Amino acid sequence: MIIDISKLKQGVESSLYIEEKFTASQELLDKAGIISLKDTNVKGYINRDDSFNYYLDLVIEGTMVLPCSITLKPVDYAFNAEISGDYMELMSEIENSVQKVDNSLDIFHIIWENILMEIPIKVTCPDATDLKLSGDGWKLVTEGEEDGTTSAFDKLKDLL
Repeated sequence: MIIDISKLKQGVESSLYIEEKFTASQELLDKAGIISLKDTNVKGYINRDDSFNYYLDLVIEGTMVLPCSITLKPVDYAFNAEISGDYMELMSEIENSVQKVDNSLDIFHIIWENILMEIPIKVTCPDATDLKLSGDGWKLVTEGEEDGTTSAFDKLKDLL
């Protein structure tokens, strides 16, 4: 996502409003474990100070479609991320080399990194709670439940 900042650079404006749709390649989505992104918008401002430093103040809103951790069915997950800071500092945190600022800023990597931070550890679809949790010779055991078995460490307690 390349933003033209020539008006900021020339001093015509001190602030530039951005309202853009964000899209990422399917390859990037697959690597991140995201099925798709829907209605992902970036809104906010790019500001310039007297030293020609550029500051981002952006909000990313959208919906990511993630696989259910139980059924692998697609689940919509709404997210909202805020980005605020110096462009050069934000880029140096993401990449080892900061690109020279000409008449445009490439903010794709900053936005993508913030979207990745919004991915939850797991999501479950509403249908997943209606699943059969036991069967012939098996039972789903969740954390904190006793399943009637003892661990090898429990046997060691008897020795002490």
